[in-house]
Amino acid sequence: MSWNTATPPLKLSNVDIVVACERDDTGDALIRDLQHTRARVRHLWPIPARLPDDTDVIFCDFAPDLASRIPWVPGEPKAALVTILAREPSPDLELLCNCAPDAVLHRPFTAQATLTSLVLARAHFAYEQRLRSRIGKLDETLRTIRCVERAKAILMSRRKVREDEAYQFMRRQAMSRRVSISTIANAIVDSEEMLG
Repeated sequence: MSWNTATPPLKLSNVDIVVACERDDTGDALIRDLQHTRARVRHLWPIPARLPDDTDVIFCDFAPDLASRIPWVPGEPKAALVTILAREPSPDLELLCNCAPDAVLHRPFTAQATLTSLVLARAHFAYEQRLRSRIGKLDETLRTIRCVERAKAILMSRRKVREDEAYQFMRRQAMSRRVSISTIANAIVDSEEMLG
């Protein structure tokens, strides 16, 4: 099957792809289709004990132990994963979910299905990365708020001041030292813990 020439070419030339599937007729077709995107394509077979994490996308034959071969902690992927499923038998869906693929590609492949799974996997992976980044920032903000609240409570207790006065004290200290309020709050909390 030929590529749709009406669609503008995708910018995939800077993408590193690992293909871990048997080098049979369908495997060769998959590699050729991926090479047509101008991406850098490496072939690995048999599937190594640990898949590489120095790539952008991994196309890998589904196997019962695939989850144990993925080189990252669940929930913190380093690359987009496309699992390749055989026509028969039906995969164990629980095992498939444990691998947390970004896309699935069914045999026999078509060029369009290959391109679609590649684009979908990259988009899904990028979206999850953005969500993880936002969650990380929200976690950091929450930790900062908790620390500031704790520092205010310490100041209110030690200096016998109101909440707004404790906050203004931390704010003045932060401005005079040119650091964030969270840095001042951390210092107050740390000193309280050290001094008991």
